[in-house]
Amino acid sequence: MQIETRSEKVNFNKLQKRLRRLTGQAIAAYNMIEDGDRIMCCLSGGKDSYAMLDILLNLQKYAPVRFELVAVNLDQKQPGFPEHVLPEYLASLGVEYRIIEEDTYSIVKDKVPEGKTTCALCSRLRRGILYRTATELGATKIALGHHREDILETLFLNMFYGGKLKAMPPKLISDDGKHIVIRPLAFCREKDIARFAELKEFPIIPCNLCGSQPNLQRQTIKGMMTEWDKRFPGRIESMFRAVTNVAPSHLADNRLYDFSKLVPRGTPVEDGDTAFDRETFPLQFTADNDEETNTEDAIIKPVNIMDLPA
Repeated sequence: MQIETRSEKVNFNKLQKRLRRLTGQAIAAYNMIEDGDRIMCCLSGGKDSYAMLDILLNLQKYAPVRFELVAVNLDQKQPGFPEHVLPEYLASLGVEYRIIEEDTYSIVKDKVPEGKTTCALCSRLRRGILYRTATELGATKIALGHHREDILETLFLNMFYGGKLKAMPPKLISDDGKHIVIRPLAFCREKDIARFAELKEFPIIPCNLCGSQPNLQRQTIKGMMTEWDKRFPGRIESMFRAVTNVAPSHLADNRLYDFSKLVPRGTPVEDGDTAFDRETFPLQFTADNDEETNTEDAIIKPVNIMDLPA
């Protein structure tokens, strides 16, 4: 790890503590890990899953509950995949691990027409193999390395292209109904994880199957959010809070809220019609150093929405 100055060391320690704290908060908020759990950590070779394993290994030492970790990588037989990297890295950590070899690459290339997105089929095949492996390993939870931006990107993908108000939940039941899937990094910022991975010098393995495909819908959404984050500091934080603060009575889904039975009661109603009331929103976030910026440490400057330019 290349940290040369005292200032760099201080910043790294703060970054590491922030990621560990936010991961612990997410785990506690959604009861992700319980005493006696055996957690299968899915490693892709990317920055997010490396960071997740690193943080969970640290939390394992200090958590009030006991749990086991087993790292699993699916070798999809992509051309040029460096098969030695993950086994050597995991062996150096002394963590239990399993490498699963399945040639999903050939299946995807055979079934998906040239130029079409491979993500959907690749993801389905990968999920099925990981669910089977979790059963074989006796895992009680499957941990994935998705972070805050992944959750918001999925929200916009479903809104723009699927007509659904749906994101990635921090915790859910797997497609086969047999496992609990958790996302311990749900509260963590992607740029924090990227910086952490860079400083830790994780042996990153690129995905040659999908990483080389241009103009993917998710990349379009990611670019939009990156631009928002630059132009409107605090917007990403505000959007993520919205995902955790839903008002079904102010949407339009009859399955979530029974609009047919609404009747006036003559008394004020909690969460009534405040859609156009004057409200103050924490829209602007500032900090002296972006490396230190996060939702909790930032200076929040309230802005009255009625004072914003049209």
